[in-house]
Amino acid sequence: MSERRPAPTVGQVVLGRRLQELREAAGLGREQAARVLRVAPATVRRMELAEVALRIPYVQMLLSAYGVAAEEAAAFVRLAEDANRPGWWQRFHDVLPEWFSMYVSLEGAARIIRSYEPHFVPGLLQTEGYARAVMEAGTVGQDGPDSIERHVSLRMARQRLLERNDPPHLWAIIDETVLLRRVGERAEVMREQVDKLLEFAERDRVTIQLAEFASGPHPGTYAPFSLFRFAQPELPDMVFTEYLTGALYLDSRKEVSVHLEVLDHMTAHAASAQRTMKILREYRENL
Repeated sequence: MSERRPAPTVGQVVLGRRLQELREAAGLGREQAARVLRVAPATVRRMELAEVALRIPYVQMLLSAYGVAAEEAAAFVRLAEDANRPGWWQRFHDVLPEWFSMYVSLEGAARIIRSYEPHFVPGLLQTEGYARAVMEAGTVGQDGPDSIERHVSLRMARQRLLERNDPPHLWAIIDETVLLRRVGERAEVMREQVDKLLEFAERDRVTIQLAEFASGPHPGTYAPFSLFRFAQPELPDMVFTEYLTGALYLDSRKEVSVHLEVLDHMTAHAASAQRTMKILREYRENL
């Protein structure tokens, strides 16, 4: 049995889209591009959709066929070589579901991450103890302490992006249910978690808002989701939403616009960042 291919990097997604644009600008269909490579048209489609790695000889032949200038083609090839390098998260391939690998790649490349979480503290803001308690509750569908510890290690490794010199802006809306749901057998787990939320809330590039029960129902109550915005103009905003055994990645303008509108609505009606910090401090005192 062949080893499954890791999820594409954001660079592969961006360059795949660019290859499609160059092909269309040259007035060529996928069948014509495939004849240049002497492969099936499906191979060209899979490269453009980042379903396969960018094979450098193929890329060079296509750029030549599309009439791309030598200097631009050389820069494209360098980007393709960088994009093909495995992401750090791929060392967790034994516990990282294929459908979540793309999420970690998007997370690491985003300039802005906006999310709504109705059930748990967002993964990027969890303490090790809280994350372990969530895993032990069976939410990852894995058994055994070794698997749990690998999941916890992955979650902690993801948080390093917030320690970068130029981290993304994380803007999280958390349902009040998150504070009321007991996680872990020891009260210390929740105390440490609230302390960490307060610590992150003080940072310039982290915004935390609480969706209070008192504000009533809101249009985002269906499921958790995240919206990613990137510095690269070639890559559109993308939305991630998950279900029990998989996830959806949405990039159509209509679907992204709906999720953005919902986030804006929830942002306006949730407790402000300042009030959220006050609520967290009061909650911490009562633990």
